[in-house]
Amino acid sequence: MTLSHTGLRRAATVVLAGGLLVTASPLAAPAQAAQPIPTISGKGGFLLDQTTGKAVYGKANDLRRQMASTTKVTTAIVVLTTPGVDLNRKVTIKQAYRDYVVREGASTADLKTGDKVTVRQLLSALMLPSGCDAAYALADTFGTGTTTAARTKSFIGKMNAKATQLGLKNTKYDSFDGISSAGSNYTTPADLAKMARHAFSSAAFRDVVKATQYKTTATTSTGGTRTYTWYNTNKLLGSYSGAVGIKTGTGTTAGPCLVFAATRGTKTYVGVVLNGTDRYNDAAKLLDFGFGSSTAQTMELRTLPRGAQRD
Repeated sequence: MTLSHTGLRRAATVVLAGGLLVTASPLAAPAQAAQPIPTISGKGGFLLDQTTGKAVYGKANDLRRQMASTTKVTTAIVVLTTPGVDLNRKVTIKQAYRDYVVREGASTADLKTGDKVTVRQLLSALMLPSGCDAAYALADTFGTGTTTAARTKSFIGKMNAKATQLGLKNTKYDSFDGISSAGSNYTTPADLAKMARHAFSSAAFRDVVKATQYKTTATTSTGGTRTYTWYNTNKLLGSYSGAVGIKTGTGTTAGPCLVFAATRGTKTYVGVVLNGTDRYNDAAKLLDFGFGSSTAQTMELRTLPRGAQRD
């Protein structure tokens, strides 16, 4: 994807307190005048104030990039903003969801065929271990049509409608989970941060993405009980003081990506790193920039248990 003339202009702008624009790179509005603008490994990055929506930092703001499993932020909020959504609704897991994960070599919540799980459980299966099987189940359940293919296509249409609703002109989805066969599943740091801000305004969404672990039970096809335990692939949780979400993503083209959020006192920042070789440290640096702190210098990342999904 190429950077638009608008993107070139924005990527070379610093916004100082009071709205003064000066030529520089990247875009920034430091919380404290003395706080140095951070350097990040990410090819794109963005940070905004959750309450006001104002940009705090930006790098290659409007350059379109693939986003891998950070796509699932939109998957989740489309479900949660469905009129009359019932989080206790039971969904029966189809073999097709498991087959899809195997075929694509995708991250999985290891949902078992025939198990009956709630929408709430599927959201945790989607956002913690980055389950593409859970994404498939949600798209199949909340799309419309007479076939699975029609319903998933319909759901992706709803994802694109959500982007349009939010005025995201550089975002397109061709996938419910970030696995894009045609490469037409892209966003920009600024757009993805705005989508994340919208999603994070949902209390149910916040409740899901803040958990480092989620343990639950489901009813099997034979009426028995199965226990699922999912670990959050987002290592910023439990590592950076105040971290409360949001979603990892990794892909061959997209590289390592991270959508993140942290709250300290009454202030919450939401941010994005796209294609960053050191995405967690990048996120910590950007949050420090917002909070005026130096946590990144001493942060030690949470270790995921053996066998837990990585994303």
